Amino acid sequence: MSKYQVNNNGYYGRFGGQYVPEMLYPNVETLRHSYLDIINSDSFQKEYKELLKNYVGRPTPLTLAKRMSAEYNANIWLKREDCAHTGAHKINNAIGQILIARHMGKTRIIAETGAGQHGVATATVCAMFGMKCAVYMGEVDIERQAPNVARMKMLGAEVIPAVSGNMTLKDATNEALRDWISNPEDTFYLIGSVVGPHPYPDMVAKLQAIISEESKSQFREQSGGKDLPDYVVACIGGGSNAAGSFYYYLNDENVRLIAIEAAGLGLNSKDTAASISRGSEGIIHGSRTMLMQTDDGQIIEPYSISAGLDYPGVGPLHSFLSECGRETVLAATDQEALDAAIELTRLEGIIPALESAHALAGLRKLKLKKNDNVIVTISGRGDKDMATYMNRFNL
Repeated sequence: MSKYQVNNNGYYGRFGGQYVPEMLYPNVETLRHSYLDIINSDSFQKEYKELLKNYVGRPTPLTLAKRMSAEYNANIWLKREDCAHTGAHKINNAIGQILIARHMGKTRIIAETGAGQHGVATATVCAMFGMKCAVYMGEVDIERQAPNVARMKMLGAEVIPAVSGNMTLKDATNEALRDWISNPEDTFYLIGSVVGPHPYPDMVAKLQAIISEESKSQFREQSGGKDLPDYVVACIGGGSNAAGSFYYYLNDENVRLIAIEAAGLGLNSKDTAASISRGSEGIIHGSRTMLMQTDDGQIIEPYSISAGLDYPGVGPLHSFLSECGRETVLAATDQEALDAAIELTRLEGIIPALESAHALAGLRKLKLKKNDNVIVTISGRGDKDMATYMNRFNL
């Protein structure tokens, strides 16, 4: 995947880089110089793969959704990250990064979270390794994702509310970065998506690539002779599950990669989180990428019913893939996501996270042909969103 790989300066095309305060530069540079050696080491790979298998429960299933397939007159396959320990793909990255932190001698972990799944995954691995853990979370998200907040606290993490801005994921990330500036020596910032300064986007993509590595081999085994799917579909906020879902298909140019953003109340409304569809090039959280901003560069507060997609930017890899045409970016509204969530639940007995429901909503936007094979990543399960579902569906 050389032409889609980050270059030595941390850029995908013109997107990416390191835009960090001077106090953080040594930390980021130390990580940049060491992460590949650590990830590629025999000791890391042995421990990482053992934990993915015996702790996370990988490989996660690739399920042919038979009733959904009949509905869409195509073969709909579900990559079931909702079956992973903690209920989402976030655990893949959390385990990998905490192993890197231990190799680097760090003793304290901080993280940001929106939907709470990354926070839960981080708190989980910190409990497993006996490390201090602080998770920053927007006050709005703390209220709408209460079950995950309780899980983090039960696991021993300190959950710190972010009360600036619109009190969601962007603001939690701001607070985590401030913490890291204040505690550069002992603290490792365990970023939850393919965002932030280099090497985080590349590192997280490599750790999440297990999703497409598995789905590619599983599809070949289960498809009755078909080598590759026609489409791979994933939701995209920061973009970690999409990066992992697409990674091993990037050089397979006949496989269409479809990323579904959160349109919120509509692309033409002020209440949206569609950073690529509605955004422009700028810098956010240490990286040059596409983001929602005013003409003078002020961040526009995003909105989505989904806490995990409620972010004003996107990972630089996705900005690059979109610009060069390798990735097609579509958008789904709150209502479209809710409709897709109830459809999957009633047809297949799988309650998806609201984030994953946006990916499912993308199916209605594709011109599928009979016998097309479509892999949709179910990035997380819907337990955390039951309060929203109960309210919207009058349950």
